[in-house]
Amino acid sequence: MNLVKLQVYDPPMCCSSGVCGVSVNPELLKFANDLKWMQQQGVRVERFGLASHPAAFMSQAAVKKALQEDGNDCLPLIVVNNIIVSKGVYPSRNLLMEFAGCNKETFDKLPAEPQCKSGCSCNCSNKKA
Repeated sequence: MNLVKLQVYDPPMCCSSGVCGVSVNPELLKFANDLKWMQQQGVRVERFGLASHPAAFMSQAAVKKALQEDGNDCLPLIVVNNIIVSKGVYPSRNLLMEFAGCNKETFDKLPAEPQCKSGCSCNCSNKKA
């Protein structure tokens, strides 16, 4: 089974999710919820903040190159299986699904807790024989 790895490289923020402080950014809250949902569907999600995980930014060659060429303006970077698929914006859930190689119909058919059967194409980590 080919699992999808989706990595988010965030700009410097006050905390790892950016969903903190007195005034919560609704865009970041929605994105955090979308990432959580993607994980529940079996997509491996990793999130790195520039302030808290600088080594992660330097160890990924494409991310390092984007930062050298564009500076922090390229952040957030969305990387799927080591390929940058989005720069400078937090994509919608539909785009995240597209980046992960899944279509909305596949996800809509899944129960809230993934219970996929062997042979389905959703990349779910909870497949049953």
